[in-house]
Amino acid sequence: MLNTKKNIASQDDFLEELLAAHEGLSKSESDAFNARLILLLANHVGDLNVLREALKAAGDSGGRRAE
Repeated sequence: MLNTKKNIASQDDFLEELLAAHEGLSKSESDAFNARLILLLANHVGDLNVLREALKAAGDSGGRRAE
């Protein structure tokens, strides 16, 4: 089951590091970075059902429903 409750001790620190990782990247480089990060984290999760839940949740919260 997808955990959508706060699970990072310092969300602000992570967001700061994520934004810093994108500094100086073009839009296409930033998109590629995000894709690699998503694939690394998906591999870490390793559960296709949880990943499907995450796709749906991300689609529902972004105004676009994932299929």
